[in-house]
Amino acid sequence: MQVLPESVRRFAAWCLVALLVAGVGWVVVRLCAVFRPAVVPVLLALLGAALLAPLHRRLVGAGLHRSLSALVTCVAVVAVVGGALYVVVSSLIDNGAQIIDSVRKAALDVAGRLGSSGTSLNSLADEARKLLGRFSGSAVSSVVTGVGYVSETVATALLALLLVFFFLRDADRAVRGLRALAPYDSADTVEAVARRAFGAVEGFMRGTTFIALIDAALITAGLLGLRVPGAVGLGALVFVGAYIPYLGAFLSGAVAVLVAFADRGFAVAVWALGVIVAVQLIEGHVLQPVIQSRTVRMHPAVVLVALAAGASVAGILGLLLAVPLTAAAFGAAHEVRERGRAEEVRDTGAA
Repeated sequence: MQVLPESVRRFAAWCLVALLVAGVGWVVVRLCAVFRPAVVPVLLALLGAALLAPLHRRLVGAGLHRSLSALVTCVAVVAVVGGALYVVVSSLIDNGAQIIDSVRKAALDVAGRLGSSGTSLNSLADEARKLLGRFSGSAVSSVVTGVGYVSETVATALLALLLVFFFLRDADRAVRGLRALAPYDSADTVEAVARRAFGAVEGFMRGTTFIALIDAALITAGLLGLRVPGAVGLGALVFVGAYIPYLGAFLSGAVAVLVAFADRGFAVAVWALGVIVAVQLIEGHVLQPVIQSRTVRMHPAVVLVALAAGASVAGILGLLLAVPLTAAAFGAAHEVRERGRAEEVRDTGAA
């Protein structure tokens, strides 16, 4: 005799599965936090390998040895990324003071238009300057700590670059090792799921980089046409922010509009806002459907939740890794679901 109805027992079973998944996820996050110096380079290297895999495959297909192809790919990415970082950083440094001054002027203009409310904004600005002064003082007294952070960042980047080389060169060996670790009857499924997850990350990284270049070029051209000061630096900011979906575009666009408002007036600020909105509409309705049509497309709500979770777990690094990891999880889930449906069809046909 069954004490509980079938529906209640099924609900309890799903609750147990949810608790087990949440528990395993919490343990994984804690372990990643403990082994962060090793986990972060691996994750960054996976993203880099996903972005560079098409180039590596083309070189191997052209007859180049896998090791030499991986080396050429890594050298090329160091040259390209180094050049891009130089352009971005130099643009932000050259125009950073002008951009910050323009944002400050825009804030003062807004405070003046608000009247009495502007007093509270000025008080808030004074408090912010005091906090900045305290932070600057503590930063000056913590130069050794800052040097340690820089050294850790450089070491992480070098380790990630070496791992990219090995991931590209030994991809086939990694697949064979994954099949060897999987149970005998599930090796094909494990390999297919892993390939689908990596393919989702590969498509996301490639598509996001291409879209970021187009967005930055269009917005920079629009701001130059409007003669907004620091247009190149603002375009570089748009490119960097594109790797944080929605949130990065909103923040970089807001800065561009504020700069246009402070230096060129309300009318030009409206035009700058129109340029940014037009580029975002082109991205959302043309670029993303065309460029990322073969990858896992996630609902904006899922992306925002993933960004919030990533920021709460790992800060800025979590913002950068949240969406690619979520895309990998969605790709793996889709592969498992498709294989389950195929098995059901086969079982139905056999019956």
